[in-house]
Amino acid sequence: MTALLDRIHSPADLRGLSYDELHQLAGEIRGFLVDTVECIGGGGHLASNLGVVELSIVLHRLFDTPQDKILWDVSHQVYVHKILTGRRERMSTIRQYGGLSGFADRNESDHDAFGAGHAGTAISAAVGMAVARDMKGEDFDVIAVVGDGAMTAGMALEAMNHAGHMNTQRLIVVLNDNAMSISPNVGALSRNVNKLRVDPHYRRAKKDLGNIVEHLPLGHQMWEGAKRVKASMRDMLVPASFWEQFGFEYYGPIDGHDIHELEETLTKIRKVSSKPVLLHILTEKGHGIPEAAADPIKSHSGTFWLKQSDGKVPAPTYSQVFANATQELIESDERVVAVTAAMLEGTGLAPVHAKHPDRVFDTAIAEQHAVTFAAGMATQGIRPIVAIYSTFLQRGFDSVVHDVVVQDVPVVFALDRAGFVGDDGKTHQGFLDISYLRCLPNMVVAAPKDEKELRDLLYTGVNQDSPFAIRFPRGAGPGARTDLPMERIPVGKGEVLREGPDITLVGFGVTVNECEKAARILEEDGIAATVINARFAKPLDEDLLLHAARATAGLVTAEENVRAGGFGEAVMALLAGNGLGDRFLDAITMPDAIVDHGPQSTFRKLWQLDAAGIAERARLALARRGHAAGEPAAAVLA
Repeated sequence: MTALLDRIHSPADLRGLSYDELHQLAGEIRGFLVDTVECIGGGGHLASNLGVVELSIVLHRLFDTPQDKILWDVSHQVYVHKILTGRRERMSTIRQYGGLSGFADRNESDHDAFGAGHAGTAISAAVGMAVARDMKGEDFDVIAVVGDGAMTAGMALEAMNHAGHMNTQRLIVVLNDNAMSISPNVGALSRNVNKLRVDPHYRRAKKDLGNIVEHLPLGHQMWEGAKRVKASMRDMLVPASFWEQFGFEYYGPIDGHDIHELEETLTKIRKVSSKPVLLHILTEKGHGIPEAAADPIKSHSGTFWLKQSDGKVPAPTYSQVFANATQELIESDERVVAVTAAMLEGTGLAPVHAKHPDRVFDTAIAEQHAVTFAAGMATQGIRPIVAIYSTFLQRGFDSVVHDVVVQDVPVVFALDRAGFVGDDGKTHQGFLDISYLRCLPNMVVAAPKDEKELRDLLYTGVNQDSPFAIRFPRGAGPGARTDLPMERIPVGKGEVLREGPDITLVGFGVTVNECEKAARILEEDGIAATVINARFAKPLDEDLLLHAARATAGLVTAEENVRAGGFGEAVMALLAGNGLGDRFLDAITMPDAIVDHGPQSTFRKLWQLDAAGIAERARLALARRGHAAGEPAAAVLA
């Protein structure tokens, strides 16, 4: 039933509701969220959004968006915000191709003040907005809602330090803390302390009393002593002093599911204009839906109720294959450890961590630290495997350069979610890693064609005495065996999977299998293609590629990375440097554009990185050379 929700078309519609109606509305929203995520196949962020229902309602009742700015960090907790800002009718399209983004998106609505898929950005952006507001003489509040996990990002603390230094006003940071349950005792005590601290009569009385006491004999010493006693007692109840060292006024913790308390506290906080404010709220992931609250990890992605209807065991994902191989290496090589930045589940390492907690390290959302931490271990004879999403390693790039590459220490980077990432969309597409790693001296850049090769490359990397990066895609592979012993692959050596005299298709990583399928399609047209599994973007297998260029009409490369600085450009430079520039026929890549959310298969088809697209590009390349089907390449090259 959505009787109340049906009446909410904009935040203004919230302001006439009673508290009883608001509680009813919160329940209706939770039911709608579950239905929405189930409708899209369980691919949405459920638990985090169930935890901010009341907060979202109160913020939109009190603040006037889009004039006031609400920023969400990480912004996967914006589903309720979207529902309340006129997008309810499109919620069934969330994270679907052509539909709503699963994150805040400035192109989608004026109510989305700042887009974010990476954690730790909201406070920095909020401070920037507040400073710009003051420079322009404008009038609005800025609120950053930050999850406790995002607060572990160094950038968040850097922003707080800057805001406190500048004494940025009309800036509220809401720390959404769902790492602990709400204790009635602590909650009641902190609630009473908090009510006293935000009450304007108390604040005015404290100021007046201070003025009186200061004029008494020894009054200054008395007042300072009283303040120290009060602060000591308060800090026994709430962790205020830590945040106040940043120059923030701290309030809380309060119950983030109590609409009345949230509204009362935020109403009074808005009147505190002397410095930036941090409001600490306690919430529960999955709140209001018992199944979601019981398993917040699974319900984070809304998959907790999904079952295998056909009884088949799903194929293992690349992440799972990687994690299993990592566990084998940990158990067979005392030097090997794994490091990740708050992605134990995403990278598949959670069960490995459970079995080997002293060999798997989670640094929280701190990618830069994770890389340098690994570099430090590598200098002492340890072989760390840094498991991190391609898009997240961008945040640790300086550490990769300064702390790993410059010192040439043996750190293995396992880059999950490389290439098209699917419904997580534009902030998570792994479209840059070949480019930003291939330019680095001492770095090996590799990609497997299947699950077995992922295991072998990981084993090779652990036994390499220099930095080594392995990129692999999201999802399941073609189904290669994973029960064979891991073997070393000669660094910089590719392999020929199929021979043909007409054209060479060179795949890197996930595109190799599509190149093989494309060769079969071309064969039906009388075109015989050689197919090469490059394996390495750096170093290239120069002898193999040059031989193929001379033996056929030329090379077409395929990769899930942008063209600039990518694998195709590396091959093109190799051929040009050896007088064979005319044999580089085409580079099929991800587009020079920000790719939105949608199925991987959709984007591979759209940008011709599937078998049919690769075959079509090969035909066009041969046609430009005047090559007819069935005509030997030698005749064209003569």
